[in-house]
Amino acid sequence: MFLKTYNQIGVCGLILTVLMLVSLFYFIKNLFFLWLVNRDFFKDFESFERGEKNILKDEINITNPMLAIMVDVAKHHANHSKDIKSEVAYLFHKYFCRVTNGITVLRLVSVISPLLGLMGTMLGMVSMFRSISMVDANTNLLATGIWEALLTTIMGLTVAIPTLCFYYYLQLRIKNFRINAIEYSYRVIGLTCKKCPYGGKNE
Repeated sequence: MFLKTYNQIGVCGLILTVLMLVSLFYFIKNLFFLWLVNRDFFKDFESFERGEKNILKDEINITNPMLAIMVDVAKHHANHSKDIKSEVAYLFHKYFCRVTNGITVLRLVSVISPLLGLMGTMLGMVSMFRSISMVDANTNLLATGIWEALLTTIMGLTVAIPTLCFYYYLQLRIKNFRINAIEYSYRVIGLTCKKCPYGGKNE
């Protein structure tokens, strides 16, 4: 069964199958990770605003990247720059690099999948015409060869289109996280600074 399928799709088709699994893995992994980050962040930040939890204590182990951004902003960056958005952008890149790397992989898969599909088709067509040149060609042989050659193009598009959707969906999610990171950075500065040029309480 495997050999029959492999003979139809070739090396490029096998690579496309692997890329499809990679695409699903990175999408589900990052989607679940962002969901956990979002859920825990709002729960912990509400506790911080109510005074039930102090996320700024050094002994507290911060595993949530959004909370880690808030802590770094409050402790180290609040008074170091007039442009808090640039500071948050730097910290966001630092703490969300695993997600951005995963999204980059999705983008790469969406770009190379159609190219691999086209390559598989070209290799299949070359192989088909070479075989036809050695034997008497007939309509059935020609149709079968073209069908098998075009199969990898279909596979490439089948991998690329959903992966591109995954990529843009996660990009939108990351954009919302960046906006929240900036908004909540101002709020945490306002809660922790008595005198702060970014919206804190003035003495």
